[in-house]
Amino acid sequence: MTSGSPTLDPANLHAIFKAYDVRGTVPDQMDETLARATGNAFVQVTGAGTVVVGHDMRPSSPGMAQAFAEGASTAGADVVMVGLASTDQLYFASGHLGHAGVMFTASHNPAQYNGMKMCRAGAQPVGLDTGLAEIRDIVAAGTVREAGTPGEISSTDVLSAYADHLLTLSPVRGRGLKVVVDAGNGMAGLTAPVVFEKIGGVVEMVPLYFELDGTFPNHEANPIEAENLVDLQQAVLAEKADIGLAFDGDADRCFIVDEQGRAVSPSTLTALIAARELARNPGATVIHNLITSRAVPEIVTELGGTPVRTRVGHSFIKATMAETDAVFGGEHSGHFYFRDFWRADSGMLAALYAMAALAETDLPLSELMAEYERYPSSGEINSTVDDQAAVLASLKEQYAGRDDVEVDELDGLTVTHADWWFNVRASNTEPLLRLNSEGKDEATMAEIRDAVLSTIRSN
Repeated sequence: MTSGSPTLDPANLHAIFKAYDVRGTVPDQMDETLARATGNAFVQVTGAGTVVVGHDMRPSSPGMAQAFAEGASTAGADVVMVGLASTDQLYFASGHLGHAGVMFTASHNPAQYNGMKMCRAGAQPVGLDTGLAEIRDIVAAGTVREAGTPGEISSTDVLSAYADHLLTLSPVRGRGLKVVVDAGNGMAGLTAPVVFEKIGGVVEMVPLYFELDGTFPNHEANPIEAENLVDLQQAVLAEKADIGLAFDGDADRCFIVDEQGRAVSPSTLTALIAARELARNPGATVIHNLITSRAVPEIVTELGGTPVRTRVGHSFIKATMAETDAVFGGEHSGHFYFRDFWRADSGMLAALYAMAALAETDLPLSELMAEYERYPSSGEINSTVDDQAAVLASLKEQYAGRDDVEVDELDGLTVTHADWWFNVRASNTEPLLRLNSEGKDEATMAEIRDAVLSTIRSN
């Protein structure tokens, strides 16, 4: 380890070690030196005897994955390299093999970024309050463990077993479906062909941007942004497809498009999956983050389940799922978590749930989803803000004195009214404030959205 490396500077480490992962630009914030040091520190903190390592298609990912493996090996842990993988494939490997794991990916971030998502055995997340801060501090201190006998580094392939497992959780049977899949040049380009081949003749897949390319030559692999869905929407209409699927770069998130080319809210998909899980697990608990539509807890309650509200972020969702034994959890950002998948998130499994529901009915997707879509929402609107705390304080002062609203700060600021609600929260990775709002009708939603945006952007 080179102690003078800029990537090991404590200021840099505090910038890139986020709430539940590591994320930074290459090579100024992240490089192989950092990866090697982090691999060693990861073993020191977790005590892992074996670590599973996967990586995405970004040019810097293979080298950093290898460096992490070398650092972990130096600390005495065996390392199993699974090679190119989606993040949920890495979680599968962690759960299936019973080992701690790390995935090298920057998910939906642009090409110059990379990152690390770490977990203990069984895909248990490692966040700042569950080991990530200690890993960061050991890296900053330059403390390296050198075991008397280094661990062995080996390789294995879990892709086929991953696909088999997903299809045991949500088999797709019934009428034939034509499905357009936009992998965005990300890891779904590797996983989707294997999963869809195992489904068999029920599904005809139309691939879009399946070439693995970490420079993202066609569009950013971030389906939460409307402009990144345009190619998929056009392809669904041109192909007369039944459904379109859009994955992010590491394929742990999935967005769907109906046969009319309309994007389906992740909250609506959350409600559909929740309904299917509650049919199999009557009375179960379902987690939803505080930005999902209020339709989600309403529907869960109507179906006899117990909705539990939590803050945004996979480590918080997974922790709450473990505490409550929840069967499923959904987020507004297209993350979907399944108890039977080690409480981890899987974009592909969410896609299978949607396809399974569609194949069981003669309805078009737009009609199938209509019963789960109750309230107009703004979607997530980002604003660049230098002093995020000051803006949030201003908004709180503006609304906290009103008798007709409830205000809470579980995650950012949430203001709830009988006819509308909004949440404003700071990004964990960028100088942004994120606004989400919802209303009883389009006019109500637009009014509160515009009022809050005016406050945010006038500061």
